[in-house]
Amino acid sequence: MLESATNVAADMATYLLVADVPWVVNDVKAVLNRAEDVIHELANPREAVEAAGDLGADAVIVDLQVGSMGGMAVTRALKDAIAGKQIPAARLVMLLDRTADRFLAKRAGASAAVVKPFTAADLRRAVAG
Repeated sequence: MLESATNVAADMATYLLVADVPWVVNDVKAVLNRAEDVIHELANPREAVEAAGDLGADAVIVDLQVGSMGGMAVTRALKDAIAGKQIPAARLVMLLDRTADRFLAKRAGASAAVVKPFTAADLRRAVAG
């Protein structure tokens, strides 16, 4: 019985979703809907670094078009905070509007990028690594 509980805890994931468009939030939540996972939503991109640090998120999912800061700047800020050991390491996944933006996502420091609309398999693969 103890092994089973340990395995569930090891499989638990905490996600931080930085997005302010309802359909994006709904689509991400529909894909990452396991009972053992926790998804925290954040509409204000300027709070992403602090929230990622507070939550100890396993993955931060950032929409390209979010608030006044933009997904590229959010991802760069998160990557810099991880490199500076201000927050724990996390996968940084960007949700892109077009395939051509993959180059920019990589330059911003994203671990993975998924083009919207995304499939469930694509997003799961991106957050899992």
